Amino acid sequence: MESPTNSSLPSSPFDPMDQEPIPLPRGVYVPMPAFFTPEDEIDIPATQRHTARLLAAGVTGLVVHGSNGEAVHLSPRERRAIIEAVVDTVRHDADLALGPVPIIAGCSAQSVRETIALCREAREAGATHALILPPGYYRGLMTSDDIIRYYETIASSPYALPVVIYNFPPAANGVDLDSDVLLRLAAHPRIVGVKLTCGNTGKLARLAASAPPGFFVAGGSADFILQGHVVGAHGTISGLANLAPRACARIPELFDQGRLAEARELQREVARADWIAIKTGFVGVKAAMPLFYGPAEASCAVPRLPFTRLEEDGKAFGEIRTGMAGLLEVERKLALEAGGK
Repeated sequence: MESPTNSSLPSSPFDPMDQEPIPLPRGVYVPMPAFFTPEDEIDIPATQRHTARLLAAGVTGLVVHGSNGEAVHLSPRERRAIIEAVVDTVRHDADLALGPVPIIAGCSAQSVRETIALCREAREAGATHALILPPGYYRGLMTSDDIIRYYETIASSPYALPVVIYNFPPAANGVDLDSDVLLRLAAHPRIVGVKLTCGNTGKLARLAASAPPGFFVAGGSADFILQGHVVGAHGTISGLANLAPRACARIPELFDQGRLAEARELQREVARADWIAIKTGFVGVKAAMPLFYGPAEASCAVPRLPFTRLEEDGKAFGEIRTGMAGLLEVERKLALEAGGK
């Protein structure tokens, strides 16, 4: 991939500081899996089918190349192909009269240079925002100022996208950004949000209360959608929403309507299923695709090596089948109420 240097790239097409970033509306954002054919190529039809399915369920935005999307297993060409497939489906299937659909692309790398290159590729493919982990390889040498400089340099680049910070310590060698650092970063005009997969609702509450207007604060898993909403979260970016987008969206709706008992009951069901998804990771989410969407989606259950598909007669798959049965029933009921299939 070409690196963004002054000698290798043409003059900047725009000054990012002169452009207002597309705001991230409140709602459910879905970190999509990457789907592969039996020949281990990107499965474009499956990608577009799932994109259309999520749009029909009313999700607010889509995320590609996150942890759930096997970003570390993809080549630059594959990354671009997936973004373009999602963008094309959004263009044809989304009700854009309701507003643009944010397409957030994971663009994490250890250096500023490579991260900007990934952002540039994602922007050219049609993504609207970049989801970026803090660099963790040299964790012991990095200070908070180094991390802030990393994000601010990327966000200020003419080749980058508006940045959503991805605070997921296990994927960043244990780097866990505190609310002080995140609030300093939130002051940058092109750092527009944060995904808190750390699960720290106290941190979420501080950010929701003190970040600048328009800064998007979201929990990073479905097991604390209600808790996050209570303290002011603007949405959720949850892998479980691949399977139950309507249930994830219904929790804050019930809370906003003052139906707290119902919101709690649904959150319990979602949390029960999400714990299984957390334990089995993207492999478990993919394994559940045929359970939620039918046997035609069996190919979507296959991860890329070194991971393998969960065996249907194995313990982990049995736990998925049993532990997600209640959520599957809820999701099907909500789909019927919405006139879906």
